[in-house]
Amino acid sequence: MSHFFTSESVTEGHPDKVCDQISDAILDDALSKDPQSHVACECLATTGMVLVAGEIHTKTYIPMAEIARNTIRDIGYNDAVYGFDYKACAVLVTVGEQSADIALGVDEATNMTKEQGAGDQGLMFGFACDETPELMPLPISLAHGLTKKLSDVRKRNGLNYLRPDGKSQVTVQYSDDGKPERIECVVLSTQHADTVSHEQICRDIKKHVIEPVCGEYLDAKTKYHINPTGRFVIGGPPGDCGLTGRKIIVDTYGGYSRHGGGAFSGKDPSKVDRSAAYAARWVAKHVVKAGLASKCEIQVAYAIGVAAPVSVHVETFGSGKVDDRQLEKAIQSVFDLRPAAIIRDLNLLKPQYQQLAAYGHMGREDLGVKWEDCDRMEALLKAVSLKREAVLV
Repeated sequence: MSHFFTSESVTEGHPDKVCDQISDAILDDALSKDPQSHVACECLATTGMVLVAGEIHTKTYIPMAEIARNTIRDIGYNDAVYGFDYKACAVLVTVGEQSADIALGVDEATNMTKEQGAGDQGLMFGFACDETPELMPLPISLAHGLTKKLSDVRKRNGLNYLRPDGKSQVTVQYSDDGKPERIECVVLSTQHADTVSHEQICRDIKKHVIEPVCGEYLDAKTKYHINPTGRFVIGGPPGDCGLTGRKIIVDTYGGYSRHGGGAFSGKDPSKVDRSAAYAARWVAKHVVKAGLASKCEIQVAYAIGVAAPVSVHVETFGSGKVDDRQLEKAIQSVFDLRPAAIIRDLNLLKPQYQQLAAYGHMGREDLGVKWEDCDRMEALLKAVSLKREAVLV
């Protein structure tokens, strides 16, 4: 039976994403000067004010207020008429040291087993499917495409009435056999100047944003809701208080796969909320890319201070070429999912996180992140005793 599935995305100017980008910009600065920095940086943004808080252990100085202002400026909040301005907003910083009790289990030197343990307990999920070239679900892929295009149009296409805040939502219709067929509905809201008409916004957004991104899946029955309230002048932090880590479903798979609950932004890779979620995506993408399944979800779970995962679970939703339990064993023989190994194999001490803080952390082949590489396919196929030719039949 056919069905619908909906995912959403938000622009870099959405208040929650402003906070994510500030938190990750601070993380990047710390890692660029001291790769062993331990960072847990949170941010709140509201009318006229940004608050940076958290715990950081580093050997370097991090100019947090300056980084916050520069990030806000680069997003596009550079004029008081927008209701939020990097020059005029207050930036308050209240950051302490990382707990020594947590450091005992995380640091190799102080861990009882003399290896880096997980920074906390928790469960993380990774997912991949064959609906798009980057092996992401189509609804979240299109939703991100719309918000990225909206930002690009704002900056480069001369639609000067657009403002940084915005969001999209895409409903995809799936066929009886679970394949994406068409778009049922597109919702797109964009902050705008007070001087532009609703009719012009609808006309421009459909022509310059929706049709270029979604054209292949649009048809005569597709419904459009563009700025459906009719007005979106007050946006950004003055319109909605922003917080780091509040868009975790936007950051991953748009609700198409499960989520362990932990946010990514502002956390260094010793926190498995981030590093193990990237690793699980890496593993799931290998499974689908190698032809071992058309859809794969990986769950990894950890105990604080313990290096090895307490569990690894594979679900291929009936699409697997081998038994899921056999695949679990093969994965654990090919991929080392201890935190130190994940950080090494995925190059996670590299400053690279601010660029991920908007438009999704997964499927970002455009950014060259290591968890989107699939260089262990042959090893995985060998571990399940199959050749690539066999699984592609």
